[in-house]
Amino acid sequence: MRSTERSQGGEMELAGARVSVPNNVPTTTTTMTTTKPISLVRLFFSCMVAGGVQYGWALQLSLLTPYVQTLGLSHALSSLMWLCGPVAGFVVQPCVGLWSDRCHSRFGKRRPFILVGCLLISTAVIVIAFSSDIGFKLGDTKEHCSVYHGPRWRAAFVFVAGFWMLDLSNNAVQGPARALMADLSGHHGTNAANAIFAAWMAIGNILGYSSGASGEWHKWLPFLSNKACCEACANLKGAFLVAVVFLIICVMVTFVVAKEVPLPSVKGSTEAEDDRVGIMDIFKSIKNLPQGMPSVLLVTSLTWLSWFPFILYDTDWMGREVFHGSPKGTPAQMKAYNDGIRAGAFGLLLNSVVLGVTSFLVEPMCRKFTPRIVWVSSNFFVFICMAATAIISTWSLHTYHGNIQDVIITPDGKVKAVALFVFSVLGVPLAILYSVPFAVTAQLAANQGGGQGLCTGVLNISIVIPQVIIALGAGPWDAIFNKGNIPAFAFASGIAFVCGIVGLFKLPRLSRSNFKASMGGMH
Repeated sequence: MRSTERSQGGEMELAGARVSVPNNVPTTTTTMTTTKPISLVRLFFSCMVAGGVQYGWALQLSLLTPYVQTLGLSHALSSLMWLCGPVAGFVVQPCVGLWSDRCHSRFGKRRPFILVGCLLISTAVIVIAFSSDIGFKLGDTKEHCSVYHGPRWRAAFVFVAGFWMLDLSNNAVQGPARALMADLSGHHGTNAANAIFAAWMAIGNILGYSSGASGEWHKWLPFLSNKACCEACANLKGAFLVAVVFLIICVMVTFVVAKEVPLPSVKGSTEAEDDRVGIMDIFKSIKNLPQGMPSVLLVTSLTWLSWFPFILYDTDWMGREVFHGSPKGTPAQMKAYNDGIRAGAFGLLLNSVVLGVTSFLVEPMCRKFTPRIVWVSSNFFVFICMAATAIISTWSLHTYHGNIQDVIITPDGKVKAVALFVFSVLGVPLAILYSVPFAVTAQLAANQGGGQGLCTGVLNISIVIPQVIIALGAGPWDAIFNKGNIPAFAFASGIAFVCGIVGLFKLPRLSRSNFKASMGGMH
């Protein structure tokens, strides 16, 4: 049976008009062929690679910003380390998405890109895990790590190189992985596929944050510790090595379960010429987006602008403002900071549990209230939570009557409990963020018979631009105000409120009946 990847039950209406993708936007009109509809179980395990990638991403989010500060980078400069992800996403995801749309490999359109990306992720993770050992071999210091607490610039350089390689590889995998789910969704619908993708992200987060929060890897695997790598380093190393093993297992399952049928070879000089699309054609296509899509891109950018400060500094905030520690202070301050990092990782674990449960509720909520209302409501929810983090920080500092860098006592139990609660409930809007924008974009592409990889890549551009803004601005802003993470979180709260207002008036008003009709399966 030949499929053109159209949604079930009719076309989607945006702002009262049917959406059509312009002719000059490259799409793949010949898509996957299957002998029978894919089962929901097979669709679920076809996305397992997303869990493996997210496992490493969870470790990256919870551990790497704090850890690089122990190597010598300042808190103000650590945000610059995150620039590679947005920059790579701006170029890599659209290009890889388009190339995967038109890939004629005998292994399928998406799986070759997923495999290469995962191999690069594994290499990057190993480089990061052993950065302290490599720096020690290159001559950072001859002293034992328990004695020397100064900067280790060679290790920091290796660490940042591995970090950038990891971001580049993640971007190379995520676009084809999402497009693969849209390709395979069939009668289950793209919203069901995106809900499954979000669920696997939650599973990866749960495992990753659990691994980061344990703090026991140096005991379970004592051979990881050495003269260059003490407790915090050994914990990082153990968690990342397990991440590599888990990722390999996930890739193998995806390759076995997600059986893609290769695209037929392009014949004829005219078709072959049309099939060769340059990189600039991707960005030229943006000006010809269908009605309603520019608003989706605008609201997506504002939404991520409100989220990225928390993503960047969540565990660091717990270590500094809540636990009053410092990565380069006295031994007691360093211990308090590391305790805060583990508590933050535990909070992110709770966040992921809530995310996983909510991901299966997003589809029925969208069918009942429309995606616009669900998305806007999530932005107002983020506004409240981001404001709460600033209030918690002020409350915590006021309780201890001291500077963040000087206080060395155990955090107040009530402050810690409220902070963990905020971490947890943020899983609700995060599930919406991981599902709704991608589901709407996937249905727009499906209505025109393909181009899932390209459309997902174009949407990713609206995600990476706010990340660049925050990565460039958070550090200098922190240095100016000298108030830790509070200014960035207060900024995030304000942007979330503005985003809610903009979304209320600018997001497309999808026809509820047509949206319900275009939905598939997870009922």
